[in-house]
Amino acid sequence: MIRRCVIFDVGRVLFDWDLRHLFAKLINDRDELEWFVTNVVTPEWHFQHDAGRPLAEMLPERKAEFPEHAALIDAYAARFNETIPGPVPGSLELVERLDAAGVPLFAITNFGHEFWEGFRPTQPVFDRFRDIIVSGTERLMKPEPAIFRLAIDRFGIDPAGALFVDDVAKNVAGAESVGIAGHVFVDATTLERELVARGCLSR
Repeated sequence: MIRRCVIFDVGRVLFDWDLRHLFAKLINDRDELEWFVTNVVTPEWHFQHDAGRPLAEMLPERKAEFPEHAALIDAYAARFNETIPGPVPGSLELVERLDAAGVPLFAITNFGHEFWEGFRPTQPVFDRFRDIIVSGTERLMKPEPAIFRLAIDRFGIDPAGALFVDDVAKNVAGAESVGIAGHVFVDATTLERELVARGCLSR
């Protein structure tokens, strides 16, 4: 059993994510852009894929509802990686330092299975992680306690020695409900202080 480890979220902890990063390239008018990501390709609709619903179901349904935006809806599927412009400042450096210090690393991410298959190979930092639980693959989502119980069993960890890092407070609460300590991510500097205080990193 692994006595101490750090478990990361991916979106907005390790990598920035916002649908606007893609659609701002395709929609010139700012008001139209905001309408589109509020009404057509919305985070809430996108989260259905995170929960395990296949794109083959989601896209035709949405295009039937908004036929005039069919090309943009197709772009969501074809160009999803463009919604992820790059790493959150300082976070990947913390991952590298933790790995160099021998701290076991894991991740739990709300991420669609098909999109993860396209994104994961582009980021070698994930080679530093021993295992990653993807909501769309498991059809379990944070903050459900079940996904954290799965992590405890599959990772082979002692929850009392684990730290889960997520930018969403309710997800952290989900981890804490099964005995995993949580850190609500604000920025890498604040997280570094937490990791030093816990003895995972030296200054």
